[in-house]
Amino acid sequence: MASLSVLVVEDNPADVDLLLECLQPSDSTFSLHVVGDGLAALAYLREHGTTQPHVVILDLNLPGLSGYDVLSQIKDDERLRHIPVVVLTHSEAQDDVLRTHKLGANCYITKASTLQGFRNAVKQLEEFWFELVRLPIA
Repeated sequence: MASLSVLVVEDNPADVDLLLECLQPSDSTFSLHVVGDGLAALAYLREHGTTQPHVVILDLNLPGLSGYDVLSQIKDDERLRHIPVVVLTHSEAQDDVLRTHKLGANCYITKASTLQGFRNAVKQLEEFWFELVRLPIA
């Protein structure tokens, strides 16, 4: 399997640490890049031209530019819209689920409130997006 690149957009250091622990690539099948706000995410995506990530994992509550705005700009940009965006957030609100799907999110995952629940969700995310799904290569 070719190496996949993942952009994680998350401002909470504890969530970043936990996500990185759960996604620790043991066989180098994917690489992770983390940014802490929406502006940095868009800058990263726009600066990397043909080496864009294969998947974006996006929190909604970000400083500066919200996750909704980041999602909207990704899906409105011809060069970026093919990149799958996985929303990973604490919100369980149906309005947030609907809004992100209308903006083009590929899926919406609520962060579990327990450590084991979070680990299970990330493992399923990893199995689905990095093993089962065939991702577009830009």
